[in-house]
Amino acid sequence: MSSSPGWIVGRRPRLPDRTGHFGPFGGRYVPETLVTPLIELEAAYRAATRAPAFARRLRALSADYVGRPTPLTFAARLTEQAGGARIYLKREDLCHTGAHKVNNTLGQGLLAARMGKPRVIAETGAGQHGVATATIAALLGLACEVYMGEEDMTRQALNVFRMELLGARVVPVSSGSRTLKDAMSEALRDWVTNVRTTYYCVGSTAGPHPYPVMVRDFQCVIGREVRRQLVRQAGGLPDVLVACVGGGSNALGLFHPFLAEPGVRLVGVEAAGEGVATGRHAATLTAGAPGILHGSRSYLLQDEDGQVLPAHSLSAGLDYPGVGPEHAWLKESGRAEYVAVTDGEALEALDLLARREGIIPALESAHAVAHAVRLAATLPREARLVVGLSGRGDKDVETVRAARRAGAPATGDAAGPRAREMAPPAPDPIGAAARSGGGPGGRRVGL
Repeated sequence: MSSSPGWIVGRRPRLPDRTGHFGPFGGRYVPETLVTPLIELEAAYRAATRAPAFARRLRALSADYVGRPTPLTFAARLTEQAGGARIYLKREDLCHTGAHKVNNTLGQGLLAARMGKPRVIAETGAGQHGVATATIAALLGLACEVYMGEEDMTRQALNVFRMELLGARVVPVSSGSRTLKDAMSEALRDWVTNVRTTYYCVGSTAGPHPYPVMVRDFQCVIGREVRRQLVRQAGGLPDVLVACVGGGSNALGLFHPFLAEPGVRLVGVEAAGEGVATGRHAATLTAGAPGILHGSRSYLLQDEDGQVLPAHSLSAGLDYPGVGPEHAWLKESGRAEYVAVTDGEALEALDLLARREGIIPALESAHAVAHAVRLAATLPREARLVVGLSGRGDKDVETVRAARRAGAPATGDAAGPRAREMAPPAPDPIGAAARSGGGPGGRRVGL
């Protein structure tokens, strides 16, 4: 484990600091009009977490509405296939709405109601956060609008219809790459304009402080359950945790309760798209550099002039050129490691899990499965490896079918995903960057 400040073996890291920074990452890089609302949001969140009534309602709805705790499933046939460590699946695909996103939207929805905000807005890529936000808005009687890139609306038409069935208005975003990055930019612009009546429900551990902390905290139920469940089922803590990383909320929800456990290895899996070397990928931590996007300093995909580069992944939920600031700090501090898996490898892993365990994962989750199978084969049989199965694959069936028609591999009985394409990370240009936005310096991209 790294000896960097904040990572002391046996102690819980005291991060972020009071300004919302994880080392040099995080903070609030926003227009002045949003500084006061963000400070008010942080105060409201801290007050809610100290209120017994808020905690009781959150626990009750998590159990009776969301369906927690979700199972921790021993994947016997997948373990046999890998021929190494015992593989367990944390089944967030069995949450109400079909993914981990509802853990966060339930918490933020209750907070919005507590703050007296009648309107909730959100951004979404794969549609699962949009569906989860629309679901909780309907439950709590709040108006809901969801920003979604036109490219993602085409890829995730089923989730668009689900949001509309739940009473939400889906707002198409036609600017830029017409994907998650642009949807988040439009949602932030809406919030600037309507901040008095509107609550912005951010979907991942990204954005300005306090969102990365809030989203992480609401998702930490995942890792806390894994700790209890694995001790009961297997007699000890996991040796390795593996989760996909786009913005990074499901991964941090799994990782964070184990940060102070030096014997637990943390592995985040990014989207290598068509291969990191091709430039058509979303492997921000693998091939990106520090900069500022959507109100926070973290790693992002950018050119030499600091302009954001388009991301690519078959998985809409991983198709984002940034990443949450805590993941950037986990990478730089050495506490977590990050790898990348291609579109083809994710499709193979989806097929493998479906045919070996009868579980069709989301394409996002399939990235984690692909690396987990490969990694398990290198570990002793007594090792315990937990995969965050962040969502189910219903939303992706048309994408998978189109990929099949285009000639993508479909090898459910294959020995395992192909070796990933990797490229060395880009040089870190941040040392010479100017300071701005009330925190450590970096290239400023976007709002």
